[in-house]
Amino acid sequence: MEAAEIIEYLREQDFTLKAEGDYLELSPPEKITDELIKKLKKHKPAIIAELKREERRLKVLAMLTDNPETQRAFFTDMDIDPDNVILTIAIRDQYSFEMAIPKAKYDPFPILDLINKGLVQ
Repeated sequence: MEAAEIIEYLREQDFTLKAEGDYLELSPPEKITDELIKKLKKHKPAIIAELKREERRLKVLAMLTDNPETQRAFFTDMDIDPDNVILTIAIRDQYSFEMAIPKAKYDPFPILDLINKGLVQ
């Protein structure tokens, strides 16, 4: 089972799942079984990564919602990955996507220029 499938399953079972740093918060506690704990431990890094990806995507979509005149929004996460900058971009009414850019090669100005010129579409 993939991380996204585990998250979807938990939500379908009315669990609330959050990533807090390197920890997973799952509620309600009375529904948590030993089998579920084993599954979560086995897939914990992938689940946390998926929840963080989802959180970044929701941030850029919220930026577009909050600014109806804006066509593009982006969020830069420099903390989640020790080697890469994760850049999340959303284009209104089209799509959202992420890029992992090596920190040693990351220069935000050319990327901002492409976004502002509308070349990232």
